Amino acid sequence: MLRICLLCFTALLVAFLFFSDYIILSVLILLLLVAQTVSLINYTNHTNRKIAYFFDAIKNEDFTLRFPEKLSLKSLEELNHSLNMLNTMIQDIHIKKQIQEQYYQEIIRQSDIGIMTINKKGHILFANKKIEELLSYRPLNHIKQLNQVDPDLYELFSKLMPFERKLVQLSNEREKKQLALKSTALALNKEELLLVVAQDIHQELDEKETDSWVRLIRVLTHEIMNTITPITSISESILKYYKSENEPISLQDFNKDHIKNTVRGLEVIKEQGGDLMLFVESYRSFLNLPPPDKTLVPAQKIMNKVKVLLEQESKNGRITIETIINPEEIELFIDEKQISQVLVNLGKNAAQSLGEQENGLIKITTATNSKGVKYIEVWDNGPGISPELIDEIFVPFFTTKKSGTGIGLSLSRQIMHLHGGNLIVHSVQPEYTSFVLSF
Repeated sequence: MLRICLLCFTALLVAFLFFSDYIILSVLILLLLVAQTVSLINYTNHTNRKIAYFFDAIKNEDFTLRFPEKLSLKSLEELNHSLNMLNTMIQDIHIKKQIQEQYYQEIIRQSDIGIMTINKKGHILFANKKIEELLSYRPLNHIKQLNQVDPDLYELFSKLMPFERKLVQLSNEREKKQLALKSTALALNKEELLLVVAQDIHQELDEKETDSWVRLIRVLTHEIMNTITPITSISESILKYYKSENEPISLQDFNKDHIKNTVRGLEVIKEQGGDLMLFVESYRSFLNLPPPDKTLVPAQKIMNKVKVLLEQESKNGRITIETIINPEEIELFIDEKQISQVLVNLGKNAAQSLGEQENGLIKITTATNSKGVKYIEVWDNGPGISPELIDEIFVPFFTTKKSGTGIGLSLSRQIMHLHGGNLIVHSVQPEYTSFVLSF
């Protein structure tokens, strides 16, 4: 305020002297006015430079800057106090963020799952110890380094797209690894990155494989024993007609009833043997499934075909069959014959589960999910599948029906695997059951 008052007084003095013809004196006072103006500008800029310096220090993460708080000017004292408080607050936030970042990084480093981030140029910005261990290379800086591990591995990473899932098998002289890779897109500081998560699932696959073999052997044993037991029992009964005390009986002891019972027993043995042959034949057909002959098929075409094939399952109009296609022009790259077989099998299963239920509904939907994956869903409002059976229904030859081989669902899943997709089931008792074919 004093500076501004002096400026005003000096300006008035310059004007007074100039108009009073004191030209030389007015010029000298004018120079004093200019000096006062420059001094005021420097004084004001000093505060601005102080604030600018403060923000530069914050930008460079320098929190040691402190401004004096005991000054003659109250306004500057308050400004310095506020800047110091702001500096302390930002320093506390920065320290907390550093501690939090170290905490999360330590979790990632100690994780049993491999994690890495890759930019568009293939540079690996972050890789934890686990992924370096899984990929047998350290340190990882660029995906080109994977070429030294396995050229196919480098090829896979160079073409890896967001939201993809891949299985990779790596082998060396010491061990074999089965890696499951999952990628996700993310953005950091306006840079597009690819987050890749890798996990060794070799042990899990071994456990699943063992579990699958146990289930399969259990079912096979059950089916074979059901067929062999009557054959053994009838054979023993027939044998008694021809032997007595380990000696063949004489012709005089043989009668017509023996012949009739023998013929009847042999017919049963033949029937049971035929059933066993059909069982083995179904097993052979399951193992010798041909690779799919895939073509681009309009969804509308396959939906119409399946609906016609399922019309006879409508139980005299008690079951409604609906087909939904969204969008209508969607096309599927599939083996039409094999996928039709899967859909008809699932549709028949749905109809059988509905039984004599009134207002039965089967919906077959073809659509694309939020990740761009095409799928077909077969849904019914039947009684559902019990949780105890959910894990068993895909086991070959397992069945709860009085008739049938029990390979329909396992065959359907095998067909989907050959298509590079999957078949999953979700059921809520007693509301609905849903089978989803994802491609």
